[in-house]
Amino acid sequence: MADKWELFDQGVDAVADGKLRDAVQRYEAAIALDPEFADAWQGLALALNDLGEHARAIEAGKRLCELMPDDVLAHTTLSRLYQAAGMIPEAEAEGGKARILDWKSQLKEGT
Repeated sequence: MADKWELFDQGVDAVADGKLRDAVQRYEAAIALDPEFADAWQGLALALNDLGEHARAIEAGKRLCELMPDDVLAHTTLSRLYQAAGMIPEAEAEGGKARILDWKSQLKEGT
């Protein structure tokens, strides 16, 4: 039986091969093994978005942000998902969160 990382890698390969439904299945299988596997939530959100399943993609993106509340990429991803769904105010709000997190990171690093 494959572990979560093998399933994740299979999902990445499936996306590269244009097999998005297969990718979704692999990411979901990885998440079933570890519900807090943020990389798999990211992959799932993006694959679902590419399939046009915006509501499910947004739910996956929200879960990613719950798991990684201070991660710029997580909030940027959710912003992109909202934008793809035509939810512009929500997209702008998440984009703003990502920018603030990035600024905080830069201030902490002294750049």
